[in-house]
Amino acid sequence: MKVSIDDLKKLREETSAGVSDCRQALEDAEGNYDKAKKLLTERGLEKAAKKEGKETSQGIIESYVHAGGKVGVLVELRCETDFVARTDEFKTLAHEIAMQIAAMNPKDVKELLEGAYIRDAKQSITDLIKLTIAKVGENITVAKFTRMQLGE
Repeated sequence: MKVSIDDLKKLREETSAGVSDCRQALEDAEGNYDKAKKLLTERGLEKAAKKEGKETSQGIIESYVHAGGKVGVLVELRCETDFVARTDEFKTLAHEIAMQIAAMNPKDVKELLEGAYIRDAKQSITDLIKLTIAKVGENITVAKFTRMQLGE
């Protein structure tokens, strides 16, 4: 089956999946864009499940200070390699998690991971992390975080 180049580009932009993965999903979905996108998500989550338990010894510490300077967060986000720690996807995830902590004030990592994502209540932070794992191909964990609020 011939795959539309426009659909291939659009699918790649929306999912950040590889060109060959996008092409395969479109072929498997017989050109149906929505079905192909769903297939990519499912396959990505399967990849993420396989990465679970792998050692995460690299990563970054992300800081976030909420507007007005009254709430600040430091979060340690880990991955398997320094290469992934430098990617935009990983850095964006770290920033989103730091904002989540500032907004929701979870008591620990477990509560953070189970909480609904502030930008999309249908997703948990665990779901957000799994989607990033599927994109970057490495295990990702939240090691720890600290949230400070003026006057606390």
